[in-house]
Amino acid sequence: MLDLDLLVMTALGCATIVSALIAVMHNNLIRAVVAYAISSVCLAAIFYLLSSPYAAALELTVGAGLVAVLFLVALILAGGEAGEVET
Repeated sequence: MLDLDLLVMTALGCATIVSALIAVMHNNLIRAVVAYAISSVCLAAIFYLLSSPYAAALELTVGAGLVAVLFLVALILAGGEAGEVET
């Protein structure tokens, strides 16, 4: 039987990778920033499960908190609510 910690760590790792790929490849900027925030929260959970609460708190504060909110505010103030990246 699989260990529960291994199962949770694998699920969080997959969620981190998938949301990071969505953040990089998505054309809609708002959805990309939200995917980045989700990736950052999953990475913080991985840090916490690896017994590193300071790294987890730093990742939540800087990654999900400051950077994602700064991107969202900048996009909204610039009028990019429905804007997509032109390729």
